Amino acid sequence: MTEMAWLLLTYKVPPEPAAKRIAVWRRLKGMGAVYLQSGVCLLPKTDDHVRRLKMLENDIGEAKGECVILETVALDRGQEEKVIARFKADRDEAYEEFIDKCDDFEREVAKEVTASHFTYAELEENDVDLKKLQGWLGKIRKIDFYGGARTAEAEERLKGCEVVLDDYARRVFDAHDENG
Repeated sequence: MTEMAWLLLTYKVPPEPAAKRIAVWRRLKGMGAVYLQSGVCLLPKTDDHVRRLKMLENDIGEAKGECVILETVALDRGQEEKVIARFKADRDEAYEEFIDKCDDFEREVAKEVTASHFTYAELEENDVDLKKLQGWLGKIRKIDFYGGARTAEAEERLKGCEVVLDDYARRVFDAHDENG
């Protein structure tokens, strides 16, 4: 078994101000950390994660908290698979939420088409929403270390949203005689 190394972070931040605790949690979730329990999380060991955790350690200290960063490996293949399953489950939840937002996007554009509401303002608003979806999927992919089960579905749904917006844009341009 080739040992897969992880970084284990344990931390405690004072309860007040809550904003500091929340900021630590957000940063760790944004890095793709999996929480084993409150204040204990794992990340795959990479130079980037080491650097970012060291910076977070400093921030936790400034917030009057404490933390320890350790490098660890699983006891056996079964334990390693449990950890990887946790990472995959977290990413699949993120992909599921993303897919739900794709549904919302497509419904919103369909509502505009049904109402024959073909305006540049609406097109611009939907374009902004699509760019948000594209950025969000990029962020999920970046922290999908072990290949979540819904990755391909999420990518296909984003392509579908792009097609829906392209069709809506064509209708807006046609309504303003810019394609003819």
